[in-house]
Amino acid sequence: MKYVDEFRDPEKARTLTYAIHQLVERIVRERGGLQRPLQIMEVCGGHTHSIFRYGIHQMLPPEVEFVHGPGCPVCVLPMGRVDDCVALAERPEVIFTTFGDAMRVPGSRKSLLKAKADGADVRMVYSPLDALAIARENPHREVIFFGLGFETTMPSTAMTVLQAHAERIRNFSLFCNHITIIPTIKAILDSPDLHLDGFLGPGHVSMVIGTRPYRFIAEHYRRPITIAGFEPLDVLQSVWMVLRQIADGRCEVENQYGRIVPEDGNAQALSAIQQVFELREFFEWRGLGSIDHSGVRIRESFAAFDAERKFPVANLKIADPKSCQCGEVLKGVIKPQQCKVFGTACTPQTPLGSLMVSSEGACAAHYRYARIDTSALFAHATDASHALGQGVGA
Repeated sequence: MKYVDEFRDPEKARTLTYAIHQLVERIVRERGGLQRPLQIMEVCGGHTHSIFRYGIHQMLPPEVEFVHGPGCPVCVLPMGRVDDCVALAERPEVIFTTFGDAMRVPGSRKSLLKAKADGADVRMVYSPLDALAIARENPHREVIFFGLGFETTMPSTAMTVLQAHAERIRNFSLFCNHITIIPTIKAILDSPDLHLDGFLGPGHVSMVIGTRPYRFIAEHYRRPITIAGFEPLDVLQSVWMVLRQIADGRCEVENQYGRIVPEDGNAQALSAIQQVFELREFFEWRGLGSIDHSGVRIRESFAAFDAERKFPVANLKIADPKSCQCGEVLKGVIKPQQCKVFGTACTPQTPLGSLMVSSEGACAAHYRYARIDTSALFAHATDASHALGQGVGA
């Protein structure tokens, strides 16, 4: 990629939009109509953000519908684990460090931001190495890093633990809430509530794990998947690629994000993950319940850096507020605007649920962007009859 403008070109967007409309017309014609819209799940919260920010959902024909998946790690964190964070942060000997988007996720009592306001030493960091630096500077305090995220952020956390081990820094530990993408997608595919026709695969996770792990989606569940980038043209081309598979009757793993994602992933990152982490038997997800082998914990050989071993952690299961429907939104059963408290009691300024906190959360993205009508920008897309064939598959 030379310039980001190359991936935001309006003319190319019109070309792709027209090609998508043509594919959908072909699918409808060959099937003699559709009983319901074709549903494509974007797994990653970054894709959800791009879809709303650039109005991509308004550019598609009504026969195609996005389903917002559970790809925002902050959003799927259960309330009980937030309570555990607050309890750790409120220990007088602890400096609790976290990424900024986790500060405002509500627990049953309070958020980390409220705990900080109440006197807890909670500090925002930009990487786990920042937390390790704080541990070096405060040898008489216990520094805990809130490890959070899919395989995207797992390598940096693992390498920080390896660095702490090499330096024999004993006042640093990790409260591990890292999660894995593959069991999550499998749980979604096994859900009776959803009838998905294809997937936009997560770009950042795939940069680490590669494309091979997704083969079960195509081979066993017979669903097409395209690993997608995050710019508007990336998303549009990825949608076109999924629809082309549907039109051709194919189910494959395709890689639109080839400039970043290798087939076999990042060997160095995967090695660090393997050294430090092992799979948990199960892990609790907000909205999805307990999913087998969907989270990781620190291996016994690095137990000295495990906050759950160093400090008592309740790890209780806490139900979300009844008025909040984050679970249904996460599973794609309802749209954000269909939640009873969306935009009223629950806003980015006063969030009731985690989906309204993170910038990658479906509710926050929908609240910020979805009410802006961008359809007029692409009103003439269907008139571009010359567009098909002008590099759509490039």
